Amino acid sequence: MVFAADEQGAVGVELAALTTLAEGVLREEGVRGASELALYFVDEPTIADLNERFLGGTGPTDVLAFPIDDDMPEAGRSPDAGSAGPDRPPLEPSEVPLLLGDVLICPVVAERNAAEHQRTLRDELALLVVHGTLHVLGMDHAEEEETKVMQAREQELLALLHQPG
Repeated sequence: MVFAADEQGAVGVELAALTTLAEGVLREEGVRGASELALYFVDEPTIADLNERFLGGTGPTDVLAFPIDDDMPEAGRSPDAGSAGPDRPPLEPSEVPLLLGDVLICPVVAERNAAEHQRTLRDELALLVVHGTLHVLGMDHAEEEETKVMQAREQELLALLHQPG
């Protein structure tokens, strides 16, 4: 399941299409069973603050990904690891959704980047959804070889799941 929210109003976002794209990426990357990914479309001050606080960056960026790497709680209810309650049996590990993480995208920055990259805003946002989702799933581009692998997979997924426009 992909949860998506548009928390900015400066740039129009095709929320349903981008949610479907993220779901396709998860499916193509082999994510099976109950899982949750959150997509947030945020304004520049929000993404700049998160960039600085969590990554040490300066100013707004186009996409941030925050994977959830924690192991699943041994007991209790999801997500707070409290009691399952007297009226419910304990959850089996297979019943607890896999929490993948959050992808935050700034459409204003994406709009600027789209012009620089000679892409439509729609195509730029699609690339950022794929890019962020791959980050949440563990791909990275810190090293040159990782960059090549990640960019190639992005292009494969976009060709399969996204209609340019």
